[in-house]
Amino acid sequence: MPASVFPFSAITGQEDAKHALLLSAVDPSIGGVLIFGDRGTGKSTVVRALAQLLPKQKVVRGCPYRCHPDAVTKNCELCRASKGAAITRTARETTPVVDLPLGSTEDRIIGTLDLEKALTQGIKTFQPGLLAQANRGYLYIDEINLLEDHLVDLLLDVAASGENLVERDGLSLRHAARFVLVGSGNPEEGELRPQLLDRFGLAIDVATPGDIKTRVEIVRRRSTYDLDPEGFVTRYKRKDASIRRKILSARDRLPDVTVSDQVIETTAALCLKVKSDGLRGELTLVRAAKATAALNGAIAVTDAHLQRVARMALRHRLRRDPMDESGSDARIDRAVSETFAPVPKNEDGR
Repeated sequence: MPASVFPFSAITGQEDAKHALLLSAVDPSIGGVLIFGDRGTGKSTVVRALAQLLPKQKVVRGCPYRCHPDAVTKNCELCRASKGAAITRTARETTPVVDLPLGSTEDRIIGTLDLEKALTQGIKTFQPGLLAQANRGYLYIDEINLLEDHLVDLLLDVAASGENLVERDGLSLRHAARFVLVGSGNPEEGELRPQLLDRFGLAIDVATPGDIKTRVEIVRRRSTYDLDPEGFVTRYKRKDASIRRKILSARDRLPDVTVSDQVIETTAALCLKVKSDGLRGELTLVRAAKATAALNGAIAVTDAHLQRVARMALRHRLRRDPMDESGSDARIDRAVSETFAPVPKNEDGR
């Protein structure tokens, strides 16, 4: 692990953000993770720390889109050409976590013509962009609420289709672009467009710690890291390795975790109480609860798993209610307490 990356297990005061990112690592189909909060609360630190935990993945050696050897995409010419040589073309690489800077151009994101080859060799060759690099991994956008509208539209199209269509400079091609979108930002600097907000499976609010003990511990750990990064990382290496093994075990266990009809009915009832938009709330809530059960070593989803992820799955899906001045978290907590209320006892106390 590079000494410049703060260890995931050493991060304190961000339990919800860490849990949401771990869920995305167990089941990418949950959708992206949005982390909003005050400046200086370590939002980008926790995302970059996750990159060091992600297990390596099998890829086609030399493929710019990181295709899986057992599921070669029909649009990848390189993989089609090498089909049948699985033993020699297989490699294991680190799961990518790609930064998308705010100043990135559209060409840098979707890819463009390789000008050097075009000028020196007269060959039209595609130069992959950030979307290609992020395929089967993570695409991270800091200050996502400041992203330009035309780039937001581009990301929405790719997120919906799972493919990147490039038609420019005489080139016309498609390539796989399936990734977990992770965004962070400060709500004081602007809101996120509703269309993009809806694409995130989970949303986390990171607040500045309000107790002295937590603040002191954060400052202590950061100061220790700054004085001796290598030693600090080594100290938490075993804990990070344990989390990595936990992710792998949860991935293997996930298909066997059961979700009863009662759990699905409870999920629908909760979403109805909070008046969440659409049905993505139910789908995300069930998937997140199932991934939580897998992380906890459980074989079935319970009410406790639903309650653990209710806020992060629903807080960004609530309709504005002018008659209710309470925040989204308060509305969700109230609905949770009503939905999971204990069964009333009989008059004789039984």
